[in-house]
Amino acid sequence: ADGYDNTLASELAKTEAPTMWSITGYPNFIKWKDYMEPVQDSAAFKLLTDEGKANSYQADGNHYTLPYAAEWFGIIYNKKIVNDYASKDYAVIDSADDIKDWDTFKAVVEDMQAHKDDLGIEGAMATPGLESSDLYRFASHMTCIPLFYEYKDNNTTFMPEIKGTYVDNYKALFDLEMNNCPTSRTLLTSKTYEDVTAEFSLGEVAFYPNGVWAYTQVKDNEVADKDLGMLPYFMGIPGEEKYGPAGIYDASWAVNKNASEKDKQATFDFIEWLFSSDEGKKVMSQDMGFAVPSTAYGDKDQPDNPLTAAARKYETNGVPMVRSFSTLDAWGADVQDALVEYVNQTGKWDAVADAYTNGWAKEWKTFEDTNGVLPEATTLNGDEQ
Repeated sequence: ADGYDNTLASELAKTEAPTMWSITGYPNFIKWKDYMEPVQDSAAFKLLTDEGKANSYQADGNHYTLPYAAEWFGIIYNKKIVNDYASKDYAVIDSADDIKDWDTFKAVVEDMQAHKDDLGIEGAMATPGLESSDLYRFASHMTCIPLFYEYKDNNTTFMPEIKGTYVDNYKALFDLEMNNCPTSRTLLTSKTYEDVTAEFSLGEVAFYPNGVWAYTQVKDNEVADKDLGMLPYFMGIPGEEKYGPAGIYDASWAVNKNASEKDKQATFDFIEWLFSSDEGKKVMSQDMGFAVPSTAYGDKDQPDNPLTAAARKYETNGVPMVRSFSTLDAWGADVQDALVEYVNQTGKWDAVADAYTNGWAKEWKTFEDTNGVLPEATTLNGDEQ
């Protein structure tokens, strides 16, 4: 990231500066906002889906970014293993379709773990690896779930201070993973992203909380594409059964406001072409593998990824997705440090809860002191209420 920032800084200072560049994350947006042209009047912006528009960074009454890739994360599962389990006399479900809430999910996981030898698996859930390569699943992504529901309770898209209303629900899911996986608690911090993805891709576990990007590592192993499904992140939060997996619209484009009017228009035209033309759709969905949040993209204009298809099915069926909101890397680092201590039993869960709640206020205060700004809070869209 630092390398990209340094290159961008030198490029934007040139006479022939780039007319568009990629933006990820709120701190990155704030860093470069003064170079950005408002985008809300462009044809490209008008092509965005409601979710795309909602995830465009806003300030001063303007939208400044055009999200170009939608991703989703949830609890990936192996339909073959789950349906094999469901066929057993001892099963607590009749099919994978019965897993519609936390209580059922928890009962299935614990029962599969108890019968893992009969089922021919190593564990019900993939190891919650806490080696640095796998930590993002717990510091960046799983933390977004309780945050979304607390924001929903307050009908807002940002709060500089949170209560951590649902942090114990995070603990419930984390403990379920920790207690029903192939790895003992003492070894969790040594398990890499590659290790835990292999558990799932080799058919050793039934459930793996992660995102659509994991497909590149899962495919061509022991799990057939038709056996890949995705559940929401169940953790026992009231009303969560009405929602699907969580969406991430972090990858966005910005347009250089210092470019000539002619170059700015050409840039907007190019993005509109990528968002709407047959050739542009092929480039984005097939060559690049992106699910583009454009209303011009139909089912046939999606990447060849069964996890993306599984996540999009919720939207097609009218199920709202959990939204991801701006977080700070420093906050995630605070949470992960406390989580590692909790797993190693050198720290208590209270420290994780403290890092989640008080750490949130601390890191946003630091950000505000440094940058003189905080994310603008808006009300959540009606379908998320």
